[in-house]
Amino acid sequence: IDQLQCKSSDPSQLLYPGDENAERGNWSSKRDYILSMIGYAVGLGNIWRFPYLAYKNGGGAFLIPYFTMLVVTGIPLFYLESAFGQFCSQGPINVWRAVPILQGVGIGMVIVTLIVSIYYNVIIAYSLYYMFASMQSALPWSSCPNRTDNTCSDTPIVHCNISGVLVANWTQENNTCDSSNIITTVVQSPSEYYWDNVALQRSSGMDETGPVVWHLALCLLLSSILVAAALIKGIKSSGKVVYFTATFPYVVILILLIRGVTLEGAKDGIEFYIGSQSNLSKLSDAQVWKDAATQTFYSLSIGWGGLMTLASYNNFHNNVFKDSFVVTLTNAGTSVFAGFAIFSILGHMAHVYKIPVEELVKEGFGLAFIAYPQALSKIPVSQLWSILFFFMLLTVGLDSQFAGIEVLTTCLLDAFPKTFKSKRALLTITICSVLYLLGLPCVTKAGIYWVTLIDQFVASWVLLILVLLEIIGIAYIYGGNRFIKDIEMMLGKKSFGFWLWWRACWFFISPCIILVINTHSHTVSISLPSMPFCTSFSPMAVIQTKQAGKVPNRKYKPPVCCHLHFWNGAAECLRRGMAYLH
Repeated sequence: IDQLQCKSSDPSQLLYPGDENAERGNWSSKRDYILSMIGYAVGLGNIWRFPYLAYKNGGGAFLIPYFTMLVVTGIPLFYLESAFGQFCSQGPINVWRAVPILQGVGIGMVIVTLIVSIYYNVIIAYSLYYMFASMQSALPWSSCPNRTDNTCSDTPIVHCNISGVLVANWTQENNTCDSSNIITTVVQSPSEYYWDNVALQRSSGMDETGPVVWHLALCLLLSSILVAAALIKGIKSSGKVVYFTATFPYVVILILLIRGVTLEGAKDGIEFYIGSQSNLSKLSDAQVWKDAATQTFYSLSIGWGGLMTLASYNNFHNNVFKDSFVVTLTNAGTSVFAGFAIFSILGHMAHVYKIPVEELVKEGFGLAFIAYPQALSKIPVSQLWSILFFFMLLTVGLDSQFAGIEVLTTCLLDAFPKTFKSKRALLTITICSVLYLLGLPCVTKAGIYWVTLIDQFVASWVLLILVLLEIIGIAYIYGGNRFIKDIEMMLGKKSFGFWLWWRACWFFISPCIILVINTHSHTVSISLPSMPFCTSFSPMAVIQTKQAGKVPNRKYKPPVCCHLHFWNGAAECLRRGMAYLH
């Protein structure tokens, strides 16, 4: 243990003389650690992805595979990573001194965290911009800015073909038209128009980068400043900030839920989410179980290095077993709880527009910055609800960003303690500044395409492979039984029966599930603008690029498909890409 912790014999070199680990420091209190872990685990996916997955996969029936996967993969792997980090008291790179051949796993985790930190910084910038935009007498996305613009409308524009002449502004209320002659023009809703043309100023494709969108660049700068200020003293300062950032989202979700259920149509939204519309027959669909496993896996931030990093600052005899249950169950409960707040207000919006709820249900950016803001604009005192919602997204994003920056900082401090130990504040500011500069391409007019690319691919199959290698390294190379003895050194002796379940999960169940997910994830499709290149992201993948957005008069280009078979696919992909360029 002393070797792994690299303890110094020189008392003058100890920065935290009052802590158990006087060189690296420890959490000021157990509450700091628990709230930091909850803030890290509860991310944007709990709010904008889980409700959609529950709706898509059978409503309330989806909770059965979701909680099953939580028990057999989520909690065991969360416990494994937290215990590994706490025992070694090192970041995700140095912990692999226990299995030197797999030190690249730790490096891979840090690289993924670096790229995802750029992504989270941009999401925080979006939330800041929308929060400031909500501070107006009327929400700017509540109506189309230009009534003469025929690409934006609250409702689809319907034409009637009468004797070869298109009659505009035709409605079924004041005219009759044969259904075969009805022509509906698809237009953008006010919130979608605002997102594309005002907030993002989206270009027609990734190949048209355009200038930096300065209002987003300023929000990105503010995001970097907020993160740097919170982490200026490491866990000693961030551990206090999370008292607000980790708890405030629950207050907002509760407020939005109470307001939502009092609106007309809220019942319809909740029925679609998890009520009578639940479909138990979906449980026979393998895709439902795969979605449950994937959501459980990613929502707990397993494989990112953050769990190890935060746990490494615990006292050696901290009860990491109990902490793992507290954090994982809180995370799962938050996902279910947030869904009620989301769908109650979407149900009201469906009631206002007299359209089915399923036409409004979206995930990701579509839910957070298009569907939900539009729904909030129809509620009295809409500015207040909008400010609360985007402030909640801001705090959720900040918590995840805190842990991401802490991973990068901790790895550098552990690798070069003599160089950076007394310059932690400067190191934190430098990392945040670098992330700001790396985030600038993501706030150009083509920035949303890069953000989408990161969102879809960086934290996907790569993490599954990293965690699979992590399990193999700890359970099979380092030795599962040896690791259990290490845990007992921290927590005390446990019975054979106590470890039976954890052995089953670590040695067999969890790695098998990860292998199944990887095997059935060989086809990937993402909506992106046409790109004059082909990018491979997995050993066996189909990447098809296609036009995104609703931009008039856009020339469509043929898709580029790459079938990447394990051995010869790379050469074939390159050949097709060169042929397409030619």
